[in-house]
Amino acid sequence: MKTAFVTGASSGFGRAICCTLIGKGYRVIGGARRMDKLKALEAELGVNFIPLALDVTDPVSLETAIEHIRDASLQIDLLVNNAGLALGVDRAQASSAENWQRMIDTNITGLAMVTHKILPQMVKADSGMIINIGSIAGTYPYPGGNVYGASKAFVRQFSLNLRADLAGTRVRVSNIEPGLCSGTDFSVVRLNGDLDAVQALYRDVEAILPEDIAATVAWIAEQPAHVNINTVEIMPVAQSSAALNVVRNLPRACPGP
Repeated sequence: MKTAFVTGASSGFGRAICCTLIGKGYRVIGGARRMDKLKALEAELGVNFIPLALDVTDPVSLETAIEHIRDASLQIDLLVNNAGLALGVDRAQASSAENWQRMIDTNITGLAMVTHKILPQMVKADSGMIINIGSIAGTYPYPGGNVYGASKAFVRQFSLNLRADLAGTRVRVSNIEPGLCSGTDFSVVRLNGDLDAVQALYRDVEAILPEDIAATVAWIAEQPAHVNINTVEIMPVAQSSAALNVVRNLPRACPGP
């Protein structure tokens, strides 16, 4: 039985990914901070789901989690770096420094450090797959995206650079970049619990769902060993890229001295 390790497993994409992989015959280690939700998921999914307390932003928590995996003598065949968040939609000049730091700690440092812990055993076994959950925000800039978009651009480039480093091995790396997705707490967290704003965002739009992302994870994992899916960008049909912004009647710059 193959073993998958999914971060951010207690809700949203992570929960859906765990459910789908269990259905595909995996043993799944689900890491997250909210053990009550992980325990509930364990009760639902059965003995092949292993709940694991994990805060990817806390080096001690991460080391403890990795020790538990080692003690159980589990070889990770599939790592899904899903833990991540967005905080706020303010323009950069009005953004919270605390929010910026939390996004960097989670989306960049946390993802990188989990990978750093798991990757050596995959290289030693000359087998394994890493699937990172990025975002279209890493490709398409928009007002208020600032650090969140930059953090997902890191995920994209980190994934490609891992591929370069792993040339000559059979370890594979993929990056999934979702667009507008409903059915998660993502926007509730980003908009600081403003449910009216959340409802307005998704009103009259058929967004993609966590199950769509989970199905994509499973599809990538099912590809033959000689195939590497570098990047998958997924949007709902209702979403597309837009024209570049043009500011009209901008005051002319004052001439220099």
